Amino acid sequence: MRYEDYIDEEYEPKETDLLCKFRLEYDPSVSFEWAAGGIAAESSIGTWDPNLSTMRKGIEKLGAKVYQLDRESNRIWVAYPWKLFEPGNMPQILSSVTGNIFGLEKLTRLRILNVKIPEKIGKSFPGPQLGLSGIRELTGVKKRPLLGTIVKPKLGLRDDKHSNVAYSAWIGGLDLVKDDENLTDMTFNSFEKRVSKTLSKRDEAEEETGEKKLYLPNITAPLGEMKKRADYVIERGGEFVMIDILTSGWSALQEMRDYLDGRKVGIHAHRAQHAAYTRLQSHGITMLSIAKFARLVGVDNIHAGTVVGKMEGKKKEIVEIYDFLRSELWDLRKTIPVASGGLHPGLVDDLIDIFGMDLIIQAGGGVHGHPMGPKSGGKAMKQAVEARIRGIDLQDYADDHAELEKALEKYESQNQGDR
Repeated sequence: MRYEDYIDEEYEPKETDLLCKFRLEYDPSVSFEWAAGGIAAESSIGTWDPNLSTMRKGIEKLGAKVYQLDRESNRIWVAYPWKLFEPGNMPQILSSVTGNIFGLEKLTRLRILNVKIPEKIGKSFPGPQLGLSGIRELTGVKKRPLLGTIVKPKLGLRDDKHSNVAYSAWIGGLDLVKDDENLTDMTFNSFEKRVSKTLSKRDEAEEETGEKKLYLPNITAPLGEMKKRADYVIERGGEFVMIDILTSGWSALQEMRDYLDGRKVGIHAHRAQHAAYTRLQSHGITMLSIAKFARLVGVDNIHAGTVVGKMEGKKKEIVEIYDFLRSELWDLRKTIPVASGGLHPGLVDDLIDIFGMDLIIQAGGGVHGHPMGPKSGGKAMKQAVEARIRGIDLQDYADDHAELEKALEKYESQNQGDR
């Protein structure tokens, strides 16, 4: 089969097909049809030589099909028969649809824009263990966004200081505190000491406030060590772990989801490294696609973009990500999206306007940069949400709440983004 033979614009995708939408650019020495067909061929049963002596009758039925082409926008839609994939094996699925095709010489740019996974494949994955409903049940926070922070600076604090910073944020009113993506087991801040001391401070904060508090320690490491670290967290009463899912890899993430199954421990997914795949609009993989794969594998929370704040991302795609994570999808639990990156109390109204109430609003510098310290930073975030729920203008609410007033004074000039 030639590359062009993988194009069939009369084909109507089956419910069992996995569908991918691509945007491509190609060398002028080949045609659009050749490039489009090459994507379908090389990600299914084809190769550069169409005259394989090893082909047997019926194999062509397993070939992916380019069933729609838009030559003006260089977009194509490809349908993959479900039999091309091993159920419950995310690395194999990604090796197919995002594998060698990105290395084809005549394809100068390629981007996977979206993916639709059929129920037949999707239900072979467990999805989140806690999910949106489980996290709300665990925390007792029912009708507002959950509020969190990242201990800052992300590196440099010793375990005592780290735990005290977390305690200050919790008693200020925040629901959860997490490590940052590159804090693991350091010479100046060992994993075990940090976890033990911070969970102890969590207990103190719960007793003082009467509220449930969560700590999300970063267990990212080689797989065997991640399991040991997860055990250490659980043995000390921890109910969540954080994993840098892209740098750890899909296989490790699947193994950790399976390892934690039945233990009622959530996975917070940090998307560190994602921009290496998602940032360029002409090449790579969209965050929307990554979020879909992550929900299937089973993360309970995932960083999903902000629209406002310091991180790049187009509003349309970020809203799509949030909508997918919180959508009804077979019998899988919903993943709660996390807004994080350059956030502060002055942006709370914008975030709720855009995303609604079912999200985690996570501010690092926007809490710890508060002029009165992280406790007041936590209070200011909580007060901003209270103002919104009560229908009171943020500035008016700040007149009677010093923490919010100081935060708005500091961060007013830093508001950014499309509101």
